Amino acid sequence: MSKRSSVSAKITINGMVQGVGFRPFVYKLAIFHDLAGEIANTSSGVTIHVEGTDSKIRAFVNDLKKKCPPLAGISSIFVSMEPAKGYKSFTIKPSKSMSSRDTLISPDMAMCDDCLKELYDPGNRRFNYPFISCTNCGPRYTIMSDIPCDRHNTSMKHFNMCPECMKEYNDPSDRRFHFQTNGCKLCGPEAFLYRSNRTRVITDDPVKKTAMLLKDGHIVAIKSVGGFHLCVDAENSDAVAGLRTRKNRKTKPFALLSLNLDTVCRFAAAEPSEVILLTSCRRPIVLVKKRKTNSLSPMIAPGTAYFGIMLPSTPLHHLIASHGFTAIVMTSGNISDNPISVDDDEAFESLGFIADYFLIHNRRIYQRCDDSIVRWAGGAVRSIRRSRGYIPAPFLLTDRSPQILACGAGMKNTVCLTKGKNAFLGQHIGDLESVETCLAFESAIDQMKRIFGIDPQIIAYDLHPDYHSTRYALKKEGMKKIGVQHHHAHIASCMAENRIDGQVIGLAFDGTGFGTDGRIWGGEVFIGKMDNFRRAAHLAYIPMPGGSAVVKEPWRMGISYLYNTFGKEFYNLDLPIIAKLNKKEIRFITQMIDKKINTPQTSSLGRLFDGIAAILGIAMTTSYEGEAALALETIIGKEANEHYDYKWEKKENSCCRITVDPIIRGVTDDIKNGLGPPDISRRFHTTIIRLFSGICNLLHNDTGLNCVVLSGGVFQNQVLLKGLKDAVEKKGLQVFTHALFPTNDGGISLGQAVIAASIIRNSIDS
Repeated sequence: MSKRSSVSAKITINGMVQGVGFRPFVYKLAIFHDLAGEIANTSSGVTIHVEGTDSKIRAFVNDLKKKCPPLAGISSIFVSMEPAKGYKSFTIKPSKSMSSRDTLISPDMAMCDDCLKELYDPGNRRFNYPFISCTNCGPRYTIMSDIPCDRHNTSMKHFNMCPECMKEYNDPSDRRFHFQTNGCKLCGPEAFLYRSNRTRVITDDPVKKTAMLLKDGHIVAIKSVGGFHLCVDAENSDAVAGLRTRKNRKTKPFALLSLNLDTVCRFAAAEPSEVILLTSCRRPIVLVKKRKTNSLSPMIAPGTAYFGIMLPSTPLHHLIASHGFTAIVMTSGNISDNPISVDDDEAFESLGFIADYFLIHNRRIYQRCDDSIVRWAGGAVRSIRRSRGYIPAPFLLTDRSPQILACGAGMKNTVCLTKGKNAFLGQHIGDLESVETCLAFESAIDQMKRIFGIDPQIIAYDLHPDYHSTRYALKKEGMKKIGVQHHHAHIASCMAENRIDGQVIGLAFDGTGFGTDGRIWGGEVFIGKMDNFRRAAHLAYIPMPGGSAVVKEPWRMGISYLYNTFGKEFYNLDLPIIAKLNKKEIRFITQMIDKKINTPQTSSLGRLFDGIAAILGIAMTTSYEGEAALALETIIGKEANEHYDYKWEKKENSCCRITVDPIIRGVTDDIKNGLGPPDISRRFHTTIIRLFSGICNLLHNDTGLNCVVLSGGVFQNQVLLKGLKDAVEKKGLQVFTHALFPTNDGGISLGQAVIAASIIRNSIDS
């Protein structure tokens, strides 16, 4: 066919092409290439019809692939020739509904530079407007109720555009051309300030008034993009103390909001890699090392060397932070064990006894979404909590998967849905310990199933019988149920992220996980692949006196390790833990162990970290998970080669059992000899690194396997992660770790999903 002849083509595009300015981009591109036709959103992506010369259509398709808008992403593009329809111009048509739902949805993104300029420009009609956004930024997933990504499927459906906004919407030269959630002061959402008793504060500028209230030491609940935050001035210790008391949050670090990098540098020492994370369009909370001297309250992040910092992700945050604050505490707006509040009435009800004032707005939040948390360590981004800014962007699997629902774990819960080659890991839900959080878990599943058009017939779940996620799965009728061992899911999650197929040596270290023998695992070395594993080594079992009580009272584990090592002779040892307890408490624990009353057995490395911290007297009790281990990492001394003895023995099934008695003896000897906690912490870390790198080498020699996978919450300890990775790599092995997904239980659901998919594929093949 001659290039000068007019031809007609249908172009179907799947990917992140809705709510990101893709249709306006295509419109302008078609005009540029002198093509007629139309484009429409569908529930599967976008469909384009174009007519023009063959060469112009080819150039158009090439530009589609190369010049996408910043938030857009093409997963697939199909071009087919079709009969000409005689289009006279190019138009954007109303969206079409289709039976299949394959379109991808953009995460919520931080305000772009163009909107930031408008926010602070007195001559702009959106000057100081706290809800500015455009095709390149702003809320997306959190304000969507359904697809296609049109205004009537978002919380902006309640706001009719004014003439000026409609003019922008219809102007191809405007960056808000066909922008579905366009709005301004005259027609868009508004902010309102209320007292905790629900009486409105009459003010011309509720945002400025909020800043003044924070300056005066008040606690303000602020409705953000994915839920409420509880906020105080970070330099006001009385206000910070008040927030801790009212929220019953004794020591867990608070997150901080700061206006820009200049203000961050006053209290934290951000490395270049951390600056990139802080200023990214995802705007996560980033862990940054504290400056030794700073003006912030010492109660913000006690017992840790880092602050969790974010820069403003919304115009509302920009405006509040611009009122002379060094930093503002912005912690999740929830009460203990409950999900973040999203509804105004819910917030007044649950946060009314914490906050003095409420800054709310009338744009509904459809999808609950907490702040994401990341850090830079070991030359890579490490996801700690994956939520706002990252979800619901899918992870591309190496193999096609049936439609699966993976229900996650009981703590740091996320859910995962798979469809084709896409795995959709949902937002952080939290610990499934309250009715409200369990309802949020079920609601998140329903919302994701609806939006992504997934009707799973397979459900994967953790083996722990008491997890709500497990009970939920087992109650589902008509679905194939696949139980997945907790630590196998950890390893599989890391394998999927790193696209590893075949067998690996997997190290899964955490605080708790239900084992196949009915005991609590957590110091595990596996030989395995996606669909099965063999336990190759583990820490020797030790009693957990009081069961889950050891999490908040690690001194119980300290006593358990001492009793296991020395018997009743440990009563007379001159140790910090003994000095801080009375004899009745100690005997009570040893009697529980002797009589086997509520003393489940554990092989957890996380519990060993807790026990060592307690024996040193630096963490007898904790107020949040991982606090004792964090204390042990934080105080660590300088580099040293000294280490404690350890031993392992092979059992009949060729599984190595690792005995920690020599480590406990070494620690107590060092305490007796006057060595300080920092040096003991260093020796302990060095011992764990030498121990498990040695086991990896042993298994490599036995099996020939070269790939070592590290996963589990204990690997949030950066000293252990870097040290073990370096030690294993020095032995000539490849080490794979998490970056995109949390190494903690937030990544469990992905592991469950890929294991279930592998089991189903292999059953079909066989």
